[in-house]
Amino acid sequence: MADTPKRYRKQEQEPATDEVTEVAPNVLRIQLPIAFTGLGHVNMYALVDDKGVAIVDAGLPGPKSWRVLAARLKAADIPMKRIHSVLVTHSHPDHYGGAGKLAKEANAELITHAAFQTFFGAGMHKCVNPDHGHDEAGDEECEGAQAFGAPWQRPTPWGTDFHRPNMGRRLSMQTLMRLKPMRKLMAPPTPSKRLRNGDVIRLAGRDWFALHTPGHTTDHLCLHDPEEGQLLSGDHILPTITPHISGIGQDPDPLRSFFESLDRCAAIEDVTQVLPAHGHPFDDLPGRVKAIKGHHDERMTQLREASAELGGWAGIVPLSQKIFRQQVWGSMAESETYAHLEHLVRIGEAEKRGEGATLEYLVGA
Repeated sequence: MADTPKRYRKQEQEPATDEVTEVAPNVLRIQLPIAFTGLGHVNMYALVDDKGVAIVDAGLPGPKSWRVLAARLKAADIPMKRIHSVLVTHSHPDHYGGAGKLAKEANAELITHAAFQTFFGAGMHKCVNPDHGHDEAGDEECEGAQAFGAPWQRPTPWGTDFHRPNMGRRLSMQTLMRLKPMRKLMAPPTPSKRLRNGDVIRLAGRDWFALHTPGHTTDHLCLHDPEEGQLLSGDHILPTITPHISGIGQDPDPLRSFFESLDRCAAIEDVTQVLPAHGHPFDDLPGRVKAIKGHHDERMTQLREASAELGGWAGIVPLSQKIFRQQVWGSMAESETYAHLEHLVRIGEAEKRGEGATLEYLVGA
């Protein structure tokens, strides 16, 4: 009897296939394998025009990932010399990891949002919502004026060390990043062109508009193709999961930024298909935005209930463990809890007191 194929709860967990699919005119979907925070693949898109090919999100760094990327390009009949641009939607390794090497090998332009920066370079730089919203910054800040530091290099705002869920005896992130090979592997690419909100870029033979969509990261970039009704959404809008919203980045209220970015995307007229970085292309952009916002509203309701169950004032860790299942307890769950609590404080629906290890919240005050 043949083995029953494994079923995955979410599209984004599905392993990469070697299929090359034209999902829109002159737009190819190519899947790269990843084993990164529970995901199974990243969608690398190839946008073909009379000048050659632009690649969006070139996957993870490292020799193994590079070999798969090269094989996928060959299967898609895309020789390296035809690639004229490499775009990165945001500063997470499964999106920027292969971009620097690919741009170098192809002698291609490397394009990001103006705020692009990573935790893995010399230092993160403060640049919050340079295109719109609160705490605007100028170009020189966006491109690296003020070192900010990686989250695992300092205690969390609630006084714990940064740790992954169920670390067991594995090396911590702090230890891994002290290793020279790891620092070199995760080194970020250097953009040759930085886009701002509203900039126009010619891809696949037509104009695409840059959309700055902070929330998941402060430098997240989406691209809108009004001619064919396509939206390259990166991790900002995914089909069956919601992206992690971390409270320990630069933005004092990333959940607010995320909601505002979602609303701007939902308001775009005539989007007939969303091309996400994980999972399958989908339609009904407004419906998906509504569902994602509903998920976060539910999280805030859960925090109100958790606060009451804990008897009022409570810290990040106990609140986080009330609203997340035990398998994912750790700094990512805690940072998302922190982001939601800080948002509730800012909209007047929670109070906080203390700092570091004594930081506590009262929700529904």
